[in-house]
Amino acid sequence: MAIYDKVIELLENENVTELKTLLNNEDMVDLMQIMRELDRANRVVCYRLLNKDLAMEVFERLDIEVQEDLISDFAETEANSVFKELAPDDRVRLLDELPARVAKKLLNNLSKEERNQTSELMGYEDETAGHIMTPHYIRFKRGTTIDEAMKKLRAVGEDRETVYNLYVTTDTRLLEGSVSLRDLIMADGDQKIEEIMKPDPIKVATGTDQEEVARLLQEQDLLAVPVVDKENRLVGIITVDDAFDVIEEETTEDIFDKVGISALNQRQEGRSRVLIEGSLPEIWKARLPFLVITLIGGFMAGFVIEGFEASLEAVAAIAVFIPVVMDMGGNVGTQSSTIFSRALVLGQINVRYFMRHLFKEILVGITMGGILGIISGLVAHLWQGMAGFGIAVALSIAFTVTLASSLGFIIPYILFKLDFDQAAGADPIITTIKDITGLFIYFYLVNFFLGHLMG
Repeated sequence: MAIYDKVIELLENENVTELKTLLNNEDMVDLMQIMRELDRANRVVCYRLLNKDLAMEVFERLDIEVQEDLISDFAETEANSVFKELAPDDRVRLLDELPARVAKKLLNNLSKEERNQTSELMGYEDETAGHIMTPHYIRFKRGTTIDEAMKKLRAVGEDRETVYNLYVTTDTRLLEGSVSLRDLIMADGDQKIEEIMKPDPIKVATGTDQEEVARLLQEQDLLAVPVVDKENRLVGIITVDDAFDVIEEETTEDIFDKVGISALNQRQEGRSRVLIEGSLPEIWKARLPFLVITLIGGFMAGFVIEGFEASLEAVAAIAVFIPVVMDMGGNVGTQSSTIFSRALVLGQINVRYFMRHLFKEILVGITMGGILGIISGLVAHLWQGMAGFGIAVALSIAFTVTLASSLGFIIPYILFKLDFDQAAGADPIITTIKDITGLFIYFYLVNFFLGHLMG
């Protein structure tokens, strides 16, 4: 992205004035992409250069993980300011993700009214209407005239979630009806609000599942739906933009659940965060054990080579193809493990039918091994002028590629079943097993076909 490169250039040159002008005049789609792609340090710098209104709009559109990073990186006063500007339902979503200590400090810095609104929302169970609703709605009491309603609408409308759906209640907030903005504008000024309201509007309870609410909004083509408590008192509304977020979230979750990897997705996200943002001891703990396995495997591979030292001395050409055999197996193993891990997270591999996927990968390994083996064998024969050596190289490559391809599926699957991190552990283990077995197969075949030269 050209604009991204320009932002990076201005950051590196510390050209704050031009950078501020560029960011504040940028298209929202491009601006959001820039904010997502920047690293944490540069993201904070760019965010602080945005005008206040634009900054809040950007913050509300960012993924919850990016919001969390920004809040953590802000100075305390700046974090409090951003947090106070958020709608109550957005505050709740952010509080759910923040560390308890940070969340408590932000909550304590709200006004009493804001804290009560946010705390009330947090009292409802996750994934319910009460948890995702906003208390920023407009209601009129029965007996209010249209002129009075319009006056109130102009006074408070800017701070409310929506002005297109309005509600009529009793003095004790019992929901009686709804009024559209169109009907309100078209009515006579001295009419009472209850004269134009639609009684018994579609509504949901605070305990209604959020997915059910989202489907209701979608099916009924509503911009918002009121949320009531057990006594039918109006306590909040859920808007269509919140519903879209829920549908996207629930659809993704349902797909993961169907293939049994919802928990996997959460674990992988946590592990990835540790590997990228964790302390050195945490990263060592995740990566070093598997690398130690590779180191031990390297020593064992050395012992295999030492065991065939006489063969190497008799036919020097054998040494030339050792890296070929090892590299081909290593690349194929890495390919297969990457394909498996990615497909597992994306739901393209169903672990309940693992053997079906494994057999297909073995078939892929056999065919690729056969093709690469024939090419390698011909090169070895033409280069060294020994037909037996060419056959040994060809079969070694074929066996090693097939083995590596199979291990690329088997090892990540075993690590997954044992709840280990396959991203950090699969390749080192595959490399170790493949190096030892690949070298042994290579030397055995060379000795079998060239034994007459080793007297």
